Amino acid sequence: MPLYQEKQLTQVSRQFQIYGDILYAEPCKIGHINETYMATYNQGGTLARYIHQKVNQTVFRQPEEVMDNLVRVTSHLRERLVSEGARDVTRKALTVIPARNGQSFYRDDAGEYWRTFVFVERAQTFESVQTPRQACEAGKAFGRFQHLVVDLPGARLHETIPHFHNTRRRFDRLREAVAADQYNRARVAAAEVRFALGQEPMVDLLLNGLANGELPERVTHNDTKFNNVMLDWETGEALCVLDLDTVMPGLVLYDFGDMVRTTTSPTLEDERDLGKVCMQLPMFEALIAGYLEATAPFISAAERAQLVLSGKLITYTIGIRFLTDFLSGDKYFRIHRPEHNLDRCRTQFKLVQSITEQEEAMQKLVESAWAKAAEGPTPVRRPERSEAE
Repeated sequence: MPLYQEKQLTQVSRQFQIYGDILYAEPCKIGHINETYMATYNQGGTLARYIHQKVNQTVFRQPEEVMDNLVRVTSHLRERLVSEGARDVTRKALTVIPARNGQSFYRDDAGEYWRTFVFVERAQTFESVQTPRQACEAGKAFGRFQHLVVDLPGARLHETIPHFHNTRRRFDRLREAVAADQYNRARVAAAEVRFALGQEPMVDLLLNGLANGELPERVTHNDTKFNNVMLDWETGEALCVLDLDTVMPGLVLYDFGDMVRTTTSPTLEDERDLGKVCMQLPMFEALIAGYLEATAPFISAAERAQLVLSGKLITYTIGIRFLTDFLSGDKYFRIHRPEHNLDRCRTQFKLVQSITEQEEAMQKLVESAWAKAAEGPTPVRRPERSEAE
């Protein structure tokens, strides 16, 4: 993260509609793309915290479109929550603080885009899932998000990163990288290249479903890692989801697939000991239970039928992205050691194999979870009153 510059951030803070004076700020790790600070203000003797964030224009080349999406989605989330009688709404949907000129962002003299959010108090995030209950909460959190925005009014959202989950395009880029072999690395990754090219029959399955209308386009999050879920300190329940920059049109299956990838394996995505990499059925069972409970009001039979495939396909897609970057000289993903991207690729492919071996068991868990979700919540029975009462 760039060095914190107090004078610059103080100037930025004055551009937003925040009552009070900034006391101090510190860099914080929320996501891996944007430059983020947690700032503390004195508001009439009470301390209040906000998030100031500079948008990474290398990744998001149209920041105003990103902010248009973000404001529309967060406003709709709050409206839905209020209409449902939800409490603690400011902790269950991100709140964008407008700039003093009325816009949702401030653009400084250097052309950098800044935005500000209310800090969600008494909440925390985790880099990885530790328990089945956390997996269930992750499923609920992202499923609930999809449910709340399923009726988002107005025009189609902007595609903030076009073709983000287009596996065919990723596959074609891999073949080009293999053919070019610009850095003479194809030999080192020969086994991974063979595996990747051998999976081509599944590359277009979700894309074809979208093209023929079987799978509906919806508003999706597109970055459903567990560390994008905020959990209540006391209860452990999911409050809201973060990192809404990639919210755009997509398939709910893309979101669920990345949840499978990032919540069901006990290892990090660059684990070298592949013997540790596996899809854990108890984690998947909890994940699918939470997800279908939240999405039962809208998810279609066609979408449910592809939930297991989505986990395998999205994990594979991320794997070929790592492999392509390795063959292309490590230009996109930041690496911390030689062959780091190849290690990441191998971990993803091992997880693909683990999912493949357990597909039948996973599908049974989907069907069981759906049966429970379709029944709805069990009504609470009131004790019968006696004649004496």
